[in-house]
Amino acid sequence: MRRRAAPTLPDPGLTDLAPDERLRRLELTVTRRLDGLLHGQYRGLLPGPGSEVAGSREYRPGEDEVRRMDWAVTARTTVPHVREVDADRELTTWLLVDASPSMEYGTATLDKRELAVAAVAAVGFLTAGVGSRLGALVLAPDGVRRFPARGGRTHLLGLLRALLAAPRVGGHDVAGQLAAADAAPRPQFGASRPDGGAAPPGLADGLDGVGRVARGRGLVVVVSDFLDGLPDDPDAAPPWEVLLRRLAVRHQVLAVEVTDPRELELPDVGLVALVDPETGRRREVWTGDRALRERYAQAAAAQRDQIRATLRRCGANHLALRTDRDWSADIVRHVHAQRRLAAAPAPNRGGAA
Repeated sequence: MRRRAAPTLPDPGLTDLAPDERLRRLELTVTRRLDGLLHGQYRGLLPGPGSEVAGSREYRPGEDEVRRMDWAVTARTTVPHVREVDADRELTTWLLVDASPSMEYGTATLDKRELAVAAVAAVGFLTAGVGSRLGALVLAPDGVRRFPARGGRTHLLGLLRALLAAPRVGGHDVAGQLAAADAAPRPQFGASRPDGGAAPPGLADGLDGVGRVARGRGLVVVVSDFLDGLPDDPDAAPPWEVLLRRLAVRHQVLAVEVTDPRELELPDVGLVALVDPETGRRREVWTGDRALRERYAQAAAAQRDQIRATLRRCGANHLALRTDRDWSADIVRHVHAQRRLAAAPAPNRGGAA
């Protein structure tokens, strides 16, 4: 008698698991998949030759980059010298994690907040090493929560567990784009709420906090949708641009932009009621209007272009993650691209030396 094979159950998604099970899934994904693809003991997300000065030596034409010239030694000895640096072996990483209500939206495998936790896990496990420390500031509706910079796996797991177990408010954040598509001013996230409640902390508050605690040179990772305070004028600067640019002068800054496909395109699902969780604004929209869907897509694309341009002006590296894509593969591609840029020779702008 032939036995019938038992039906195979689909692999549960990350959001279907308990917090501790999600934590183990994230750790396995990073340590097995990312760690297996990103070889090397010190595999930072933004690799480079180092920042600690270790002395100077004579310049070798054709081998050394002109941008590493040590002009003080060159002037003193009248012989061209370049600076030598030691690779960073102890890295302090500060995370700014956006846990505002606008991150509690998702229509794919993960919601934006789950994807933000996955990005934090990737940064934490990939930058962990002997002497390395990890600290975090979390932007929540009730304030900014700070986790001091500490080393060790226990500290990282505690941070991830706190992010997974944090209470949720609920809602989504697409009303701002609909307002733009409908030729109305977009809500300014972080402004006073219609019910008269206190305004929650914004991205600028978090960046200011990171600037206060991140005193030594290191890596700063900002995980957000970057919608906070985004002005209607694409040429105008959001309130957090100056603070992010200031951080990029001293630190390596990685901006992880988290998006959902429904923030880019509006499906034809009839009449829907949309509520902006940041301001409480409510609007009913007839999604069967093709012209409205086209205006929505144009407004969403312009909004993302505005965010990319702002991050580029700030000098931050940009990593875009989407809830409907393989986030681990996107991180691998980003790291490999950064490694190629770090290994590429600097362009010769002044002719042959």
